[in-house]
Amino acid sequence: MKTMSVQDRMERLKELPTLPNVVQKISQMVESKKTSAEDVGKIISTDQVLTAKVLKLINSAFYGFPGRISSVKHGLVLLGFNVVKGLVLSASVFDMMEGEMVDLWEHSLGTAITSGIIARKLKIKDPEEVSVAGLLHDIGKVVIKVSFPEEYKRIRELVDEQEMSMIEAEKSLLETNHPRLASWLCEKWNLPPNLKDPITYHHSPSLAKAAPKQTAIIHFADILVKGKGFGYSGDKWVPPLDKNAWKLLELSKDDIEEIIASMDTDLEVVDDLNLSS
Repeated sequence: MKTMSVQDRMERLKELPTLPNVVQKISQMVESKKTSAEDVGKIISTDQVLTAKVLKLINSAFYGFPGRISSVKHGLVLLGFNVVKGLVLSASVFDMMEGEMVDLWEHSLGTAITSGIIARKLKIKDPEEVSVAGLLHDIGKVVIKVSFPEEYKRIRELVDEQEMSMIEAEKSLLETNHPRLASWLCEKWNLPPNLKDPITYHHSPSLAKAAPKQTAIIHFADILVKGKGFGYSGDKWVPPLDKNAWKLLELSKDDIEEIIASMDTDLEVVDDLNLSS
C-alpha cells in the first residue's frame, strides 16, 4: 500500500474524523473569544452520555478533583476550554476502544496520569492539558484499527510473529505510522499546538517545536508506563529514551523516585475509571 492511497482513504473516512455533532460544535465554539464556559457546558449537556463520561474523566485521579466537580461548566472554569475539549474528544474516541482495544485505553490512561504527575513536579503551566495529551497520544493506533482493520490485524501479526515494534510494522504495511496519522487527525480536529506536538512527536520529541517540554513529558511518561507493563500499547518494546528530551526535563534521582511512587499509587485506582459504565 502506497502512502497516497492511505491519505486518500483517510480523506474519505466518515466515522472517526467527523465525530458526533456535539463535538464539532464544541470545537468551533472554543475558537471564539465570545464563547463562555456556560455556552460550552450547555452544548455538552445536550448529550447525557457524553456529559457523564466527561465528568467521570474530570473527577478521575489525574486531575485531583475526586468527586468534587458536579457540572461540566464547573470543570470548564477550573480546567479551561482546551482541556475539556480534549476530554470530550477522548470520551468520544475511546468508545471505539471497548473490547479488543481496552488494553490500549488502559495504557493511555496510565500515560495521562503519569504525564500529569511529571508536569506538576516540573511546575508546568496547565498540567491538565498535558494529561489530555497523554490520554490522546496513541490516537493514531485507533485510526489504523478503525480505518484499516485488515492492515491492523496484519500489523499485530507482524508484531507477534517477527517481534517488530508497532511503528516498524505500520511502516512496513502502510508506509506511514500512527504518529503521522495522529498528526493528520490533530489538523482535522483543529487541536492546539500543546496537544498536537506531544501527540505527533511522542516517539521523536526532539522534533517538537511548539511544545517541546510537554512533548518530552509525554515521551517519558509513555516509557515509564510501558516499562511498568500497565495496559498494552500494541507491542512489548519499551522505546529508547531521547537524550534531548531527558536533558530538557532536568529530573533528579529524587524526582524520579517521587514520580514513580506517585505513579504506582495513582495507577491502582485506574481500574475504577471504566467509561462504559
